[in-house]
Order: sequence, then structure tokens, then C-alpha cells
Amino acid sequence: MKHPVDVHVGKRVRHRRWMVGMTQQQLAEQVGIKFQQIQKYETGMNRISASRLWDIADALDVPVSFFFEGLSGKVEAEGGAEGLPADILSDKEALELVRSYYAIPENQRRRLFELARVLSDAA
Repeated sequence: MKHPVDVHVGKRVRHRRWMVGMTQQQLAEQVGIKFQQIQKYETGMNRISASRLWDIADALDVPVSFFFEGLSGKVEAEGGAEGLPADILSDKEALELVRSYYAIPENQRRRLFELARVLSDAA
């Protein structure tokens, strides 16, 4: 049975890996394991040891605490505010949108953000 904390940490590993544009194979090679093990970590099927989490954090250039961000004292139910999934960035399309958004120059990005806000209010 998957523990909710292991699932959360695995989602954060996948999220960060996607954000830096790294494949499971590339991460596995940097950590010195098989990519199948990364798959199991990302789904929460296998628990990540402290030393392995340290290696993964180093490979993904984040502090270990990154993987626990957003985890409250209680295990949170699926589904977030306003009908959004609890882990919106687990969706590949949403992640690609975020990557593209941050690739836009800052002044244009602010204008795009304001446009998106106006359009969402109109819906």
C-alpha cells in the first residue's frame, strides 16, 4: 500500500524533473540507479531512502526540503480549491504551459498574466 507521504514526495520529484527538462533515464544515471526505480519513486510505489533523496535533490539542484513542500501535518485529500487537482503540475500540459510562460520576457509575461486573469473572470 502506498503511503501518502511517499506519493507526495514522488510527485515532487517528477515535478522538479519535468521543470528542469530531465528524463527519468537522465536522473537515474546521475543518481546511479535504473530508470525503472525512478518510475517507482515518482508513483510512490517505492519509498525513497534519505541518502537517495539527498542524491536526487543534488541532481535536481534543490534542497531536500523541496520534496516536502505543500505537505501538511495531515494527509490532504485529492482535489484542491476551485475544482483544480491537488497537484496541478502533475499534468504535462499544465507543466508545459508554465515552462512556456516563464520563457516569455518579463514585461510581456505580466501582460499575458493580466489577459489570462481578465479572461478567467469573464468565463
